[in-house]
Amino acid sequence: MNPIYASLPDTIFDVMSGLARETGAINLGQGFPEWDGPGDIREFAAKAIIEGPNQYPPMRGTPALREAVAEHYGRLQGVNLDWKTEVTITSGATEALAAALLAVLQPGDEVVLFEPMYDSYLPMLRRAGATARFVRLEPPEWRIDPAMLAAAFNERTRAIVLNTPLNPSASLIGREDLALIAAQCVKHDCIAISDEVWEHCVFDGAAHMSMLQAPGMRDRTIKIGSAGKMFSMTGWKVGFACASPRLTDAFAKAHQFLTFTTPPHLQAAVAFGLAKPREHFDEMRTSLVRARDRMTLALKQEGFHVLPAAGTYFAAIDLHASGIAMTDAEFAIRAVKECGVATIPFSAFYANPPATSLARLCFAKSDATLDRGVECLAKARRLMA
Repeated sequence: MNPIYASLPDTIFDVMSGLARETGAINLGQGFPEWDGPGDIREFAAKAIIEGPNQYPPMRGTPALREAVAEHYGRLQGVNLDWKTEVTITSGATEALAAALLAVLQPGDEVVLFEPMYDSYLPMLRRAGATARFVRLEPPEWRIDPAMLAAAFNERTRAIVLNTPLNPSASLIGREDLALIAAQCVKHDCIAISDEVWEHCVFDGAAHMSMLQAPGMRDRTIKIGSAGKMFSMTGWKVGFACASPRLTDAFAKAHQFLTFTTPPHLQAAVAFGLAKPREHFDEMRTSLVRARDRMTLALKQEGFHVLPAAGTYFAAIDLHASGIAMTDAEFAIRAVKECGVATIPFSAFYANPPATSLARLCFAKSDATLDRGVECLAKARRLMA
């Protein structure tokens, strides 16, 4: 067995969701909504699978979906793309991340990662033969330290992977911090692999800014998006990679030997969904903000210290600040087994976990689930404080 994969434990998401199923616990851990996405998009997909076609679509994606991706980003973000040369459709954002890393990296290269980080980044870059250098972000602002960022780059640095909005911290990488990253990429001739799957889950009047829009980064960025996140259908696994023609050509050569292509009926339905007006995405954000505020207010009333949540489906509680003197991993196991609620410990998002006391909660749930989840967390606080 490949030692990189053989040494990996089960992902924390599988572990906690498995325990939630076994115990019947409320699952505020894994980040999937409790609703199944817009009915008209699902109906479009059902019709498309009956009417066809159901054979191989083009490797880079159907023209209809690639055009829709370019139109969507141009209309809603001001990012101008040539659909023929700058857009590739993938089987989910994780596949897009893998293809990007395989296309860019060679053995011996170095990659800059921000911690906390989504758990797939590190094993995927190691499988490509690269080594990671880490820049740690600290709560509650999660801002980039310019000196720490500069120290992570050197002559072997080939790429940087960033995630904005950032899972698990629910923070945004703002214009100033994107400019800091861009300056280092330009200085060291590096590629930015920009995981922007939460781009429509940005709250409180903030606007998403793509790494493609940072100074000097239009030809140095691979922007990754996700229809599953946009439309609350995480099981669909339809992703987009957007980059300059040179990077897109390299990306597509890696993609063709991973999943090659993506089911055509899903591509047709996502193209339909991307054409929805701005108001549709505004309403989605409004719904998520209402759920976030309901959960965080209830948690604060129960004595929990809740960190700001500017984007994604997630919010974090600080256990130590809430009077719970144990690690996040210990709390997560006891909370699901003894109190009936699943959370995700932040320590799972670090290569060498610090003594963190943060737990991630997903608020893309019904009112009833959120209320029951908070009741169970309050029980856990009373038991463990």
